Amino acid sequence: MSSKAEAKPENLFLNLIFNIGIPWAALALLSKPERLGPVWALVVAVAFPLGYGAWDLAVRRKTNFISILGLVSVVASGGLGLLKVAPFWFAVKSGAVPVLIGLAVLASSRTKRPLVREILYNEQVIDVAKVDAALDARGNRPAFDRLINTASLLLVATFVVSGVLNFGLARYVIKSPGGTPEFNAELAKMHLLDIPVATVPSMAMMMFALWKLLGGIKALTGLSLEEIFKAPPEKPKPKTEPEVQNPDKL
Repeated sequence: MSSKAEAKPENLFLNLIFNIGIPWAALALLSKPERLGPVWALVVAVAFPLGYGAWDLAVRRKTNFISILGLVSVVASGGLGLLKVAPFWFAVKSGAVPVLIGLAVLASSRTKRPLVREILYNEQVIDVAKVDAALDARGNRPAFDRLINTASLLLVATFVVSGVLNFGLARYVIKSPGGTPEFNAELAKMHLLDIPVATVPSMAMMMFALWKLLGGIKALTGLSLEEIFKAPPEKPKPKTEPEVQNPDKL
């Protein structure tokens, strides 16, 4: 048994409910003055992703880079809403966050632990030990490093495109100043439109980067996709009761 416990897989359903579903419902349904009002509805919308992030960290004992970025974005949106900033600056925030992430990915590509390893070449999904052993056996470590650099550039392009799309979407949807019921309603609408307008294209680009990375790993290691991906942990077999002999047969 490994001394280091395996991190539990993230629950995608809970992730969507707490980070998208409940914040959208709070903003869309509770912002009217006769209910919670715009300020407290925004506080509720921000509180659920914060609570989920803290709970997920406590349960899985591992920080998730993508979850942290999403949480920072939600908190920033809530803070700008409470500060009642002009719609333009909210659009700047929406576009700047993905671009800054892309710059962080680019800067980390020159370090010993590039962020592309956390996002695409993740040891929870890929059998890193097996891939590394195959690379060393074939002497393809330098070629693999170049492959990682290429994947990093594709990832940077993904975040830059996401930033441009988010900025354009925010400028199109957000027309009211922060701290108003209209702003919260527009923010809820933007969260829903973000999925087809920005998230889906960005995910498609990220999947392309992952496809290129996996294709390169196959060529450099000779491993199949089944061998590259990390096998799920085997469930312990149930203990069987010892067979009791019939005393009449003794």
